[in-house]
Amino acid sequence: MEEHEILDRLSGIEDPALGDDIVSLGLINDVRLGDETIAIDLALGAPYSPAETALAGDVRDALADTAYGIDLSASVDTGLSSDQQILPDVENIVAVASGKGGVGKSTVAVNLAAGLSAMGARVGLFDADVYGPNVPRMVESDARPKATREETIIPPEKHGMKLMSMDFLLGEDDPVIWRGPMVHKVLTQLWEDVEWGALDYMVVDLPPGTGDTQLTLLQSVPVSGAVIVTTPQEVALDDARKGLRMFGEHETPVLGIVENMSGFVCPDCGGEHDIFGSGGGEAFAEDVDMPFLGRLPLDPAVRKGGDTGRPIVLEEEGGTAESFREFVETTADMQGIVKRRMASDGGR
Repeated sequence: MEEHEILDRLSGIEDPALGDDIVSLGLINDVRLGDETIAIDLALGAPYSPAETALAGDVRDALADTAYGIDLSASVDTGLSSDQQILPDVENIVAVASGKGGVGKSTVAVNLAAGLSAMGARVGLFDADVYGPNVPRMVESDARPKATREETIIPPEKHGMKLMSMDFLLGEDDPVIWRGPMVHKVLTQLWEDVEWGALDYMVVDLPPGTGDTQLTLLQSVPVSGAVIVTTPQEVALDDARKGLRMFGEHETPVLGIVENMSGFVCPDCGGEHDIFGSGGGEAFAEDVDMPFLGRLPLDPAVRKGGDTGRPIVLEEEGGTAESFREFVETTADMQGIVKRRMASDGGR
């Protein structure tokens, strides 16, 4: 078997999101034919996303009737060398943002990270909300970071995620009263001095609004995608537009809009009530031509999961847990589309 025969087989595999076959799109980085093995490096950038897992499966199926073993790997060239990146071993940095507080942004960030970890990905969760850090409580982490002899920080872990939060570094109930330069310095130090290791995803829980923390993140690290959290009512959507414009000004890909608290699930009658309205997030996504990542119900079980430290996405049963899992999968798929499109555009 020769390389052109392998590529001919692979040209029959279509990427449904990009609308062409994976060979024409430039999603085959390398093909190496050995005595017993065909090694193929694919331009896939969202580990464990259902769509990219399916594409990898299609590649195996296309070559299944050969006498060769199939060795698949995946990589996307970002155009940056390792010495140009603060976090060279982190494949995807996903920022979770909102234009205003009170929309459940931290709940979304925690469940996104926990859901990715549950899918098998190597995940870090960085609580960058320096003025109101609450991620440790939401995952029930009492551990504190440890220091190495080189004065770097080893982050604690919970639910398979590596964690970092300002809450770990402050005294209990201590308020954070910092000006912009201090925020920039401490955040940069946490990115550079924490032993994150190799991660498939780092989820960053940003504070609400468009202030110093957001600017520090966007100017310091290569954010691979942003998730905008809103609720259905108009006042939240107005602020979500501001967050969207902020990412646009820094040329940061926005993976989509997620509508949180989309309906109250009554624990007694089982009915759903639109306390904050209905469909506003989806309509907003359509208006600004952005993907809609899903609706997340206003369910007492979500609050309970945040208070007890077990994110709702980890529960095995329940419609709300399934809604969060679908959101996680859709977000991972969107990150994959962004990365594959980048690889395809760069290869033409």
